[in-house]
Amino acid sequence: MFVLFGIVGALAGLVWYFLGWISLVQLVLVAIVAFIASGGRYRWFYVAACTVKRDVTALYRFVKLILQSRFYARKNYSIIDIFRENVKKHPNKVALIFEGREWTFQEIEDYSNKVANVFKNHGYQKGDAVALLLDNRPEFVCLWLGLAKLGIIIPLINYNLRDQSLLHSFSVAKATAIIFGTELNDAMKEIAGSLKSNVELYRWSESSSNEATNLLGKNLSALIAEASADPPVVGEKLNYTDRLLYIYTSGTTGLPKAAVITTARYVFLPAAIHHLAGFSRKDRYYTPLPLYHTAGGCVVMGQMIIFGSTVVIRKKFSATSYFADCQKYECTVAQYIGEMCRYILSTPPKPEDRQHKVRLVFGNGLRPQIWKEFVDRFGIRQVAEFYGATEGNANIVNIDNTFGAIGFVSRIVPWVYPISIIKADPMTGEPIRNSKGLCEVCGPDEPGVFIGKIINNDPSREFLGYVDQKASEKKVVRDVFKKGDAAFLSGDLVVSDEFGYLFFKDRTGDTFRWKGENVSTMEVEAIVSNLVNYRDCVVYGVQIEGTEGRVGMAAILDENNTLDLNVLAEGLKNKLPSYARPHLIRRLEKVDVTGTYKLKKVDLQKEGFEPKKIKDRLYYLSNGKYEELTQEAYEAIQSGKIRF
Repeated sequence: MFVLFGIVGALAGLVWYFLGWISLVQLVLVAIVAFIASGGRYRWFYVAACTVKRDVTALYRFVKLILQSRFYARKNYSIIDIFRENVKKHPNKVALIFEGREWTFQEIEDYSNKVANVFKNHGYQKGDAVALLLDNRPEFVCLWLGLAKLGIIIPLINYNLRDQSLLHSFSVAKATAIIFGTELNDAMKEIAGSLKSNVELYRWSESSSNEATNLLGKNLSALIAEASADPPVVGEKLNYTDRLLYIYTSGTTGLPKAAVITTARYVFLPAAIHHLAGFSRKDRYYTPLPLYHTAGGCVVMGQMIIFGSTVVIRKKFSATSYFADCQKYECTVAQYIGEMCRYILSTPPKPEDRQHKVRLVFGNGLRPQIWKEFVDRFGIRQVAEFYGATEGNANIVNIDNTFGAIGFVSRIVPWVYPISIIKADPMTGEPIRNSKGLCEVCGPDEPGVFIGKIINNDPSREFLGYVDQKASEKKVVRDVFKKGDAAFLSGDLVVSDEFGYLFFKDRTGDTFRWKGENVSTMEVEAIVSNLVNYRDCVVYGVQIEGTEGRVGMAAILDENNTLDLNVLAEGLKNKLPSYARPHLIRRLEKVDVTGTYKLKKVDLQKEGFEPKKIKDRLYYLSNGKYEELTQEAYEAIQSGKIRF
C-alpha cells in the first residue's frame, strides 16, 4: 500500500509540475469520483496499483510530446524549418539508405532546393497542389520536401492505382501538376486524355537524359540537374498550421479519400510514436512500406525529418529479405503493417532470423494469434503495436509490451487523453443512444466503437478530415456525452479489459450475425490462416434467401491446389463454435491487397457464392466436411433444402 501511495504521489507531482494545480485538483476529484462510482470497492485500488506505473510512464512521455508540439506551434515552424535544424546539426550524417546508397542530410537539402527552384521558376506558389506518383526511393522524399519549401500541397498518390481510381485521386485534390516516375508512363497514358487541360505533367527518371519519344510530360530530372541548389527565396511565410500533404485512405471500401495532413499533424504522428514507444534519435529504422502512405511516409520518415535519425527504405516489401535487410543495415527498429508479420513468419527458418540488432518492431495489424510465435522466432524484445487512422484524431500505442493490445485508456485518469469506446451496432457502426439521446461508454469486455473527442486547434485532438467535406462529416458523431460536443468515429470495434488495455475486434460492417451470434471476421480469419499455413484468407458473411443474418464464407489463396479441406474442417471444428465456422469456402488463384497489405473483401462479398457466376472452385460444409458446391447444391441452399 505504501508503494501505491508513493507512485500516486509521483503521478500527482508530475501532473502539478507539467499541467498545473488545476489539473492536479481534477486528478484528485476524478480519483474520488472513480472510487465512489466503484462503490468504494478495493478492486479499484487493485487496478490502480497494477496500472499506475504504466500510466505514470505514459503521462511523462505524453507531456514530452505535448511540449515539443507546443514549442513548434509557438515558434510557428514549418516542416522545412524543423528539417533544416537537423541539416545544420549534422549535415554529413546519413539520413536515408536505399539499395546500398547513402544520402546525407545535406544531400537531401540540396536536391530538394533544386526541386523548389524548378517549380518556383515555373510559377507554382503556396496553396497550389502538385501530385506525386512515384515508387519508393529517396527522391520521393526530396521531391515533396522541395515542393513544401514553396508552400505547395503534395497529394501522395498510390502507384498501384489505375484508370478511374487514379484519375479520381488527382481530381479530388485539384492538382494543377503531376510528377510521375517514367515506370508509370503507361498508367498515365491511360488517363491523360481525361485530365483537365491546365494540368502540367512532369516525368522523373533516374537518368536526366532519358528522352524516349513515347514519354509524357516535361523532363523533370533534366530540369533538376540544371537547377540551383541554393535555398529558394519564398515571399509568403510557411506556417505550422498550413496544409502539407494529402494522404489517401487505402480504398478497401471504394474510391480513395484524400485526408488532410498539416505540418502540425505531420509532426504529431511521428512524435507520438517516438515518445510513447520509447524511440531514440540514435535508432536506425527499417521500413519496406510505401512512402505514399501515413505509416511509411509520415510515421517513419518523420523520424528522419523531425528527429534526425537514419531511415532505411526498400522499394517493395520482401518477406524473405526483411530481417536480412535489418541485419545488413544494422537497424534497431523495424516497421510492419497489415499482414506483413504473417508473411514473414511463413518463410522457412534461417540464421538471419536472430542475427540482427532489432530491439523493437512497431506498426499496426499484428494479429494476437501469431504475436508470440513472431517475437519468439525472431527474438524481438518489444512490440509497439499502435492504432490510428490517417484522417483520425484517436491514436494510441502499446507502450509496455502487453500481449495483443493496441494501446490503453487509463483507469485512474481517463480524462487526460479523451478517447472512449461507445456502445454501437456492430453491423452498422451506428452509436446506440440512451433516453437522453446521448452515447454510453462500454464497460470492460464489452465491444464498442472507438472514438476520439474533437478539440479544435489541438494537434492531438483536432479532426482535419478529408478534402471532401461531405466525407469528413460522415466520420463525426455529435452530441456524444453532452449536447453540442463532437468526436471522430473510427468505425472500428474495440474492446477493453479491466485494466484499460484495448484490443482490436473488427471493422464495423465486417462483423456479421449468424444463428443469433455476432461473428468477428478478423478472429475467424486469423484461425483459418493458422490452419492453412499462413495463407492469405478473407472471411465475410453472405446472405441466404429466407434466413436471418449472414452465413460465414472464407476465400483462401490456393495457387498450387494444395489446400487440404479435410484438415481445415477438422481444425475449425476444434477451434470455433458452429455459428462462427465458415460454411462456404472459395479457393482463390490470387488475392487482391491494398498498398498497405490489407486484404480486400468488398468485391468478394458482393460476388456471393453462386457457381455459375464465379470461376473459382466453391465448397460447402456438409456433415462436418467440405463438399464441392455445384449449381444444383447452390439452389438447394437458397431454397432451404440444404440447411446450415
